Amino acid sequence: MEVEVKLRLASSAAHERLCGVLSPNHRRTHLQENLFFDGPNAELSSNLAVLRLRFYDLDSHCVLSLKSKPQISAGISRIEEQEEPLDPIVGRHCAAEPWRLLHIESSDIIKRVKEEFNVGAGGLVGLGGFRNVRGVYEWSGLKLELDETHYSFGTCYEIECESLEPEEAKNLLEGLLKSNGIEYEYSEVSKFAIFRAGKLPG
Repeated sequence: MEVEVKLRLASSAAHERLCGVLSPNHRRTHLQENLFFDGPNAELSSNLAVLRLRFYDLDSHCVLSLKSKPQISAGISRIEEQEEPLDPIVGRHCAAEPWRLLHIESSDIIKRVKEEFNVGAGGLVGLGGFRNVRGVYEWSGLKLELDETHYSFGTCYEIECESLEPEEAKNLLEGLLKSNGIEYEYSEVSKFAIFRAGKLPG
């Protein structure tokens, strides 16, 4: 179970201001490309699951993930997540021809997709995706991820923090944002849900 604090920033100006505040704590920036897949009859999404390929930093590495049973309330997200590294070259072949994913026999994720979600001979279909610029910061004992997410219909800004004590982490983050005059609200939906809705929240 992945538990994260997710706070949506009001604007690009709020994002820029927070980048400036956190700049002494910056550790790295990742360029991410996220691509999503489902069965031809929505076998995954109809069961609140999503299969994702994520490419990092111009294909320096790639991760296959299966997320399921999402819950988000008051800025705290809980979701079951399983991840596996994948050769980026194999990942690109699968992105171009999604049926290839089902032929990765070494993957426990693909085994689940077949057995738990009954995705079989019909293969997988690509749903498209979005790009994300993620700044990673270490602040007050927390690992913060500041996202600038580019959809075909607009851009969203969000700060995330994975934590075993999410309420405490949320209080610290809210204090940081309020003390620096940065407008925000609790994220109510995932990035994938925004992508599928085809419009920015709000």
